[in-house]
Amino acid sequence: MTSHTGSETQADAAEQDAASRPPTDHGAVEGAAVEGVAPTPTPPTAPGGPGTGPAKAAAGASLADLLIREGDVAGDYLEQLLDIVDFDGDIDMDVEGDRAAVAIVGQHLSPLIGPHGATLDALQELTRLAVLQQTGARSRLMLDVGGYRARRRLELVAVAKNAAERVNAHGDAVTLDAMNPFERKVVHDAISEISGVHSESEGEEPERRVVVLPDA
Repeated sequence: MTSHTGSETQADAAEQDAASRPPTDHGAVEGAAVEGVAPTPTPPTAPGGPGTGPAKAAAGASLADLLIREGDVAGDYLEQLLDIVDFDGDIDMDVEGDRAAVAIVGQHLSPLIGPHGATLDALQELTRLAVLQQTGARSRLMLDVGGYRARRRLELVAVAKNAAERVNAHGDAVTLDAMNPFERKVVHDAISEISGVHSESEGEEPERRVVVLPDA
């Protein structure tokens, strides 16, 4: 069993934290409208003014408490958004490892996902900004809409396994399609569980790709 190593590991760990930051050509940012969807609301202003920061926010509070707080803030923000765009959906909140996980569950939510998840990525970034303003702490919160990320994760694990089988069978590296940081992290994690292969990322956004290679 092997895993991606060295500077590549550090790079992809950073990518995970930036997983939802939409490329500038997505256009689904504050003040932009998706077809049939009104502009998203501005993240609420944080109370307390100057002096609020990650260190102060974290003082006296455990990580679990902070993640629960992040989920609450995100849930409130997303409820406001759903009211503005007139979409029906329930908000589910959880803690997964060291990050808060929030999901909008419902029907007919595809406009909030967008092509290849671009709108979802933008909404996730806006939600993280709302959390930052309220808590003073940078958030790694993960947002899902209509189960898109869960489905995509399963698809990517299958892609990773298929690529690993091809590498193990023929000994040649396999370069996958361009993916966003979230997708690449899923593939790297899946490859790290498979013997005989390892993975690296190469290229620049938005064309950065995972390469699956045979172990030496």
